Amino acid sequence: MTITDTPLGAHDGVTEHDLWELDRPAVARPTWVGGKRAFDILVSGLVLVALLPLFLLVAVAIKLDSRGPILFRVRRVGFRGQVLMMLKFRKMHRFAKGGPLTQDGDARLTRLGKILTKTRLDELPQLWDVFRGRMSIIGPRPEDPRFVALHPHDYEVILSVRPGMTGLSQLAYAEESRIIDDSSPIEDYIERLMPQKLTLDKLYARDASLGMDLSVIWWTLATVLLRRPVAVNRRTGQMNIRRRPKV
Repeated sequence: MTITDTPLGAHDGVTEHDLWELDRPAVARPTWVGGKRAFDILVSGLVLVALLPLFLLVAVAIKLDSRGPILFRVRRVGFRGQVLMMLKFRKMHRFAKGGPLTQDGDARLTRLGKILTKTRLDELPQLWDVFRGRMSIIGPRPEDPRFVALHPHDYEVILSVRPGMTGLSQLAYAEESRIIDDSSPIEDYIERLMPQKLTLDKLYARDASLGMDLSVIWWTLATVLLRRPVAVNRRTGQMNIRRRPKV
């Protein structure tokens, strides 16, 4: 799959050279950073081995469902502004093009891709990125360079820690593709969703701890098992099951 650089219109205006000037930490690293890396290696290694049969099953299903590679890499901004070519199972048609956001009912998705997106199975290959040290199990959402360029000062803080497979903003906006405005997804994301996600990602980067990471893991598992959205307090990072609106 080819990832295209779709312009962001009036919101664009920072060059790629400026983007990589984020290559410096802006806040103190978490006190348990050594233990966190050891945790990432242990967990990602064990899960990769345990899920090998599932990886093979998904790989076969992708090849049977549509033409194209099993895996692809999508360009994101990683730790301290480094380029992160994040690994995923392919969920779109071979020559799909378009913007960086996946919308609900996206026509670019294959039949299997719709299932992979809904179940988040397309993200599992990132365990290899975690094992190699490019990502962490828990951390801020890895973002597209074009969006990072819009908030360079915020990302000086956010990129002082490794991006994660799950985290505060990932839990709070697990249903992003469903709630985004289909008529103007880029504008809606930039103006409405992104500022709230930046708040959560900066909160994690500044206050990351063993306790917070364990809490994120707990609520990630609860979300997967209960199939219920999680609410995250933007001031404290406290999480709980989001209440369903009364009819």
